[in-house]
Amino acid sequence: MYKRILVPVDGSETSNRALVAALQMARETSGRVRLLHAIDELAYLSAFEYSGQVLEAARKGGARTLEDAAAIATASGVPADHKLVEVTGQRLGEVVADEARNWDADLIVIGTHGRRGVSRVLLGSGAEQVLRLAPVPVLAVRTPEEAAST
Repeated sequence: MYKRILVPVDGSETSNRALVAALQMARETSGRVRLLHAIDELAYLSAFEYSGQVLEAARKGGARTLEDAAAIATASGVPADHKLVEVTGQRLGEVVADEARNWDADLIVIGTHGRRGVSRVLLGSGAEQVLRLAPVPVLAVRTPEEAAST
C-alpha cells in the first residue's frame, strides 16, 4: 500500500520511534523511505538568522542526524535516501508538504511530542503543521510516555 514513505528526522527519541515505525511499514510493503531534515533559520518566529559558524554547525548536525537515521534504515534492510533542506521563511509543515509532493510520497510518518497548552502555543507543533498541510496521509508517532499522559 505505502511504497514511498517520507520521514522527517531530528534525532530525538520521538523521531527515532517514527523512523522505526516507517521502516517496519516499508519492509512489509517492499517500500522505501526518504529521510528529511530541515535546517530552519528561525527567522519565521523571530529576527534571528543563522550566520557563519552557527549555520555550519547546524549543517553538520543535520548531516549527522541524517547519517544516523540512514544507518538505522540500512540495518533494517529498507532502501532509503536522505535530504537536508535549508529553510528560509517556511514552517516545517510547508517544507515537509513540499517534499512529499516533489518526491511523490504515499505517506508521511512523523514523531510528535504531544505538546499541549502553553508549550504548544509557544513552541508550536511541527507535527500539527504537517497534519494540516500534507498532501498525503500522515502517521503521527508518540513515545509511550506521551501517549499514556493523554
